[in-house]
Amino acid sequence: MTLRSRPVPEAALTGSLRDFRSPEGPDLIDRIAGFYDWQNLRREHNLWPYARSISTAPQAHCDAQSDTGEPFSGINFGSQDYLNLSSHPAVKAAAIDAINQFGVHSAGSAALLGNTSYSLQLEQAMSRFLGDREIVLYPTGWAAGYGAVQAIVRPNDHVILDILAHSCLQEGAKAATQNVHFHGHLNLEALARKLSRIREEDKNNGILVVTESLYSMHSDTPDLRAIRTLCDQFNAILLVDCAHDLGSVGDDGLGHLGLQNAMDAVDIIVGSFSKTLGSNGGFVAVKDKATSEYLKYFSASHTFSNALSPMQAASVLAALTIVRSEEGRALRRKLMDNIVYMRDALAKAGLEAMGNPSPIVPVRLGVEAVGRFASRNLMDLGGIANLVEYPAVPQGGSRFRFQVMASHTHEDIDQVVDILARAMREADLEYRLGHEGQSDERRARSIA
Repeated sequence: MTLRSRPVPEAALTGSLRDFRSPEGPDLIDRIAGFYDWQNLRREHNLWPYARSISTAPQAHCDAQSDTGEPFSGINFGSQDYLNLSSHPAVKAAAIDAINQFGVHSAGSAALLGNTSYSLQLEQAMSRFLGDREIVLYPTGWAAGYGAVQAIVRPNDHVILDILAHSCLQEGAKAATQNVHFHGHLNLEALARKLSRIREEDKNNGILVVTESLYSMHSDTPDLRAIRTLCDQFNAILLVDCAHDLGSVGDDGLGHLGLQNAMDAVDIIVGSFSKTLGSNGGFVAVKDKATSEYLKYFSASHTFSNALSPMQAASVLAALTIVRSEEGRALRRKLMDNIVYMRDALAKAGLEAMGNPSPIVPVRLGVEAVGRFASRNLMDLGGIANLVEYPAVPQGGSRFRFQVMASHTHEDIDQVVDILARAMREADLEYRLGHEGQSDERRARSIA
């Protein structure tokens, strides 16, 4: 064990970002200083694991640095480049060719003069991949999710979301209407009750049901066809965000939309290029031209954002070509082999992998203090994975989100599982020793 002798104050082990989300006071700047004080206390004790940056490509092994500039390196399970396409020679060559032809900037909104021949080709290629749907491109996946909801829904309409729906979907709903409803995660009975209650009270306005095909903090997925049945029963529209599984899951790369034979069941598909497809950007796919044209001029994050750069569009186009090829199919099979191998290795080590097999392997840590110690220890020991804590996950449910790539080897997985087991053992001991010490101190004060 390599426990640190420096005591960690309780304030660095407790609290969350939620505590600082709604500061009060007349001075808009001064009232946010409390967040920095709390953040910096964690930083001083190497318990702030966010805003790290990589110094090399996001491959299976990489060099990185903390947000204070401290260098480290390790086995990388913190990047979402599931098929490693961001470093694929064909993708890099496509980006270089686009830069030589267009420069690095689209220099305009897609509603004005921001489109390029690459973005038009990308729209056509995505359409073919998704069953001839109409495609609208966005500068980020977040912008696509936000803009799809914000453009379609009006103030008297209703949006029903899974409680764990992504921030972009929730914020889009809040921007569009005050009639925002949440149901328990993957709870079809709760969704049915919400739909029934709304339709009993409001037969004239629209309902948008929002879910994801793969939830990135839990690695689980809804029954999409069952949700479609409920939407039909109550005259609702179904939107599915497929950011994490499209391209990386399923023999055809269509993710759970393909695995569940649910492509036609979904009215609006939202996706991101920043996971499997090797670049920034996102898209919305709909069934008719009228809807896509409406999105282009009433979706604020499309109309009033700069269009995808030619380099980004060309990169995604090249990556999508690989995803749809035999090479892509082989990469997905290698990725799934790694996923299953890692989940088995975790189980053998007595660690809990949550959810179902996917490129995301969440490993439960428990209370936030243990997670913070474990994250520091993991980095010190040569493992790289992202800590997720409340409010992104339920309180007391902190976890590592390991993101598996096709380029990982079984040896990489064995090593990182060993590192993780040691990091968690040390974290648990540090936490228990700290609490025993604080209990002794409190008892001494009470006696005095």
